[in-house]
Amino acid sequence: MIKYYGHSAFELHVDGYKILIDPWISNPLSQEKAAQVKDVDLIIVTHGHGDHVGDVATIARNNPRARIVAIYELAEHLGRLIGDPARAVGGNIGGPMKIEGVSLKIALTPAVHSSPYGAPTGVVIAGRELTFYHAGDTSVMMDMKLIGEIYRPQIAMLPIGGHFTMDPVEAAKAVELLSPRVVVPMHYATFPVLYGRPEELEALVKQRGLPVKVRAMRPGEVADPRDML
Repeated sequence: MIKYYGHSAFELHVDGYKILIDPWISNPLSQEKAAQVKDVDLIIVTHGHGDHVGDVATIARNNPRARIVAIYELAEHLGRLIGDPARAVGGNIGGPMKIEGVSLKIALTPAVHSSPYGAPTGVVIAGRELTFYHAGDTSVMMDMKLIGEIYRPQIAMLPIGGHFTMDPVEAAKAVELLSPRVVVPMHYATFPVLYGRPEELEALVKQRGLPVKVRAMRPGEVADPRDML
């Protein structure tokens, strides 16, 4: 299952684990409340900006078994923020992290952006059947070709809003480099400055002749990722 909360916030159910990525549940596009999110196993944060750290503290406190996964410096900060450093798993960009009791492969990937805590990242989550790539906030970069070759994500969540991240033109090139089967646009329309739109990306992907579906999700929408493929 994949659920989109708006902006860059997603909920994934992979191999029995409930995972939140960049959980700004209270973003302007969402009508849901962070306090309602329950039964979370992992909270993954790509970088330290407020629109991605979001509601981590509230969710972590309401889900005492949930662990936070992020680049080392950000994980240390978030562990202190929730008053329980032992629940924060800090890693770095490279091969998948080994997280105690978790069978998933979770790898932090490069991102071209900024962050007040450590380096900005994307994240690959590989389960038994499906592999997801959440790019975080980034420009297009040649590293995406390596991410596509090494991890082969079927579903990629890519920012398209422009100004702070890729716009549809750069995102279309990212699609070409990654070669996923499905792209879910994110980080657009939250504020007027984020001008990119999914239909622009879809048109550019078609112009490039790429065999990739652009699957825009409404905030609050839930889908079975297998039905997207």
